[in-house]
Amino acid sequence: MSGDPGGKGAFEAATGDGPPFTGDAEQRSREVRSALEGLRQIRRLTGTPGAGAGAVPALWERRQPVRAVALALEAGGLAASAVDPGGARVATGYRVRAGERPATAVVEWLGPPGSGAAGQETEALTACARVLGELGWEALLYKGPRGRRFLEAEPAGTAAGPVPS
Repeated sequence: MSGDPGGKGAFEAATGDGPPFTGDAEQRSREVRSALEGLRQIRRLTGTPGAGAGAVPALWERRQPVRAVALALEAGGLAASAVDPGGARVATGYRVRAGERPATAVVEWLGPPGSGAAGQETEALTACARVLGELGWEALLYKGPRGRRFLEAEPAGTAAGPVPS
């Protein structure tokens, strides 16, 4: 899931594992806003019982948390990391990957060697958690291997319950 850096084809939110964006920034901004509005409409139409209309992630988001979290972060104006064709990190920003449990995603702050990403991660991940919280995701900060921090995001109010198939 690398996004659609050239602006050709279906929209994919930037996960931080794709190539650097090289397209029209204003067009991309419109696409992100449109995708977020579509997501909000899905939430309104499929509202979770006991929650305000659109306050928590919809079933679609819980089934595809990497895509949903990446969209939330990109829509929140946060920068995604990027990799070159050989897989080397070439930009500092968030990276979203699947969590170990269903309906969860992990957010890391990564960059190329010498970029200072490790020194930025606490502040940057705090900003990511704030953006996710505004869109109904709970994001908890953890310290992983080698002392690197990461977020684990899950839909608010679900306590990682089962995701219907």
